[in-house]
Amino acid sequence: MAIPKETLWPLERHTLGKHLVLKSYLDAWLPIMGKWNERIVFIDGFAGPGKYKGGEDGSPLIALKALKYHAARASINAEVVFFFVEKDPVRAAYLEGLVQTESRMLPSSCRVRVVPGAFDNTLSQLLNMLDEQKRRLAPSFVMIDPFGVSDTPMEVVARILQNQKCEVYVSFMYEAINRFKRSYEFEGHLDRLFGAKDWREGIGIRDPRARKDFFYGLYKKQLRAAGANNVVHFELYEGDRLVYAIFFGTQHWKGADLRKL
Repeated sequence: MAIPKETLWPLERHTLGKHLVLKSYLDAWLPIMGKWNERIVFIDGFAGPGKYKGGEDGSPLIALKALKYHAARASINAEVVFFFVEKDPVRAAYLEGLVQTESRMLPSSCRVRVVPGAFDNTLSQLLNMLDEQKRRLAPSFVMIDPFGVSDTPMEVVARILQNQKCEVYVSFMYEAINRFKRSYEFEGHLDRLFGAKDWREGIGIRDPRARKDFFYGLYKKQLRAAGANNVVHFELYEGDRLVYAIFFGTQHWKGADLRKL
């Protein structure tokens, strides 16, 4: 999917499916992690404006409402931090307005921040700051949902996963990879996406299923090498067309087991 030019755009069916999965996982993640940790963090790396053209909630509002209306909210003792990163300044400003309204009914221990900037640069700066302070990233669920294959380097994903109890939820844009795999200008993006140049071995695979399996297998291998002991994935379709796959990486089997629900 190309990056929309307008501030708000229509909600697509496959995105609705992705949001249902996100809500389901947060419903399980929040009470489990919030009961046993002092602080937990939800990071949306490509947050968007927070709403769609038809008024439907985007991922930031889905995350906030997952806490706001959670049946077990009283048992979530941790400080819950929501960190929304959005590259487009107009969309970031729109999201800021929505967040200010929505966060009024959240627990006083909850913190919400909208950060205008690119995911890779913003997370790198955050992790560099923590390194300088000799601190670790709190247990985090990091949603990485780009429009294409740029700004999502494996190097940054690996730095996230090196922190204990941190998990990643990555939209792997296979349609874009398959379409542009021979384009010279995409080589650098794909090198950073996979954290290696091995993806080039898949270019010559003629059978579509075998080629897809190769790219999936390589990405899963790289996530495991980055620190995700458990990796699961599922695919999202628009009719018969594969749009992208979601890869979920965690250090603990329980997170992967929840993702299968």
